[in-house]
Amino acid sequence: MPFNPLTILNGAVNEAKSLGGGAVRNAIANASQKTGIDFNYLLGQAKLESGLRADARAGTSSASGLYQFIDQSWLRVVKAHGTEHGLGWAANAISTTASGRATVADPAMRKAILDLRKDPNAASLMAAEHASDNKAALETATGRTATGTDLYMAHFLGLGGARSFLTAMQASPDRSGAAMFPAAAHANRNVFYDASGDARSLSEIYSRFGAKLERSVGGASMPAMTPALMTTRLGQWGADVIPGNNEGSTSDAAVWAQTTLERLSGTVGQANRVETASLLRPTPNTARLAYMMLASLGA
Repeated sequence: MPFNPLTILNGAVNEAKSLGGGAVRNAIANASQKTGIDFNYLLGQAKLESGLRADARAGTSSASGLYQFIDQSWLRVVKAHGTEHGLGWAANAISTTASGRATVADPAMRKAILDLRKDPNAASLMAAEHASDNKAALETATGRTATGTDLYMAHFLGLGGARSFLTAMQASPDRSGAAMFPAAAHANRNVFYDASGDARSLSEIYSRFGAKLERSVGGASMPAMTPALMTTRLGQWGADVIPGNNEGSTSDAAVWAQTTLERLSGTVGQANRVETASLLRPTPNTARLAYMMLASLGA
C-alpha cells in the first residue's frame, strides 16, 4: 500500500486526543521558556479560564480554547506574533482595518485560524506573547514590575481597563470597582460585589484575583525537559529548511506531525527516508496542514 501522509496524520490526530493534561502542561512550559513569561502565571491563567481544557467554549461570548481568547483578541495576537512562531500563513491572512479591527477575507481560513485556539501549543504561545505585551505596557503605566495578578487584570479587563484599574488603585485603593467599571460589574457581579451586595473596592478585587491565581497553581512546577517535551520545542528544525522557505522555523505542530509520522510509518532512524522526508519535511504548507488538523481536536 502506498504511503499516505493524510491517513497517518489522521491517526496521529486521534492519538493526540489521548495525551491529556500532561501535553497541555508541556505546551505551557514551552511557551514560558520561549517568551520568559512565568510558567506558574500561565498555568494559573489556563486553569482559571478553561480548567486546562483546550476545547473549552464560553456560552456568552466568542471566547474559546485553553485561554478563552475572544475572536478579535486572538486574530490580533496571531497577526502580531504568529510569524515568529511558525504561523506566518495565519498572520499573513489577517488584515487590520483603520479602526483596528482584525479581519480575514476567506471564511474557511478565518475558521482555521480561530480554531487554533484549541491547539495547546498555539494557544499557550499566543497567551504568553499577549501577556508579554501587556507586561511592558503595565510597567510603563505603573512604574513598577508587573505581577501575575497585574497580567490577569489585563486579561480580564483588557489592557486599557487594567491600566486604569491599577493606576486608580495606586491612588485610591478603596475606590469602588463597580462604579469605575459598570459594564464589567454587570457581567461579573460576583467579582465586583460581595455576598451581601456591597461593592468591593479596587484593592479587594485585586487581592481576590491574586488569591485565585495562587490557589489555581497549587505549588505546581514547570515540567522537566523530558524527550517528549523537547520533541515539541519550537525552532527544532532551525535553519534546516527547504530553499525558498523564508519562514525561519516551523511550528510545534509541524514538528509534532513530522516526528509522529516517522514513528507511525516506521521510518525513524532509517537511511532510506529520502522519499518520505521530501514529502513530509516541514514547509509553510505542511505547517499549515498540521495546525489545521490539530485545530480539529475537540471540535
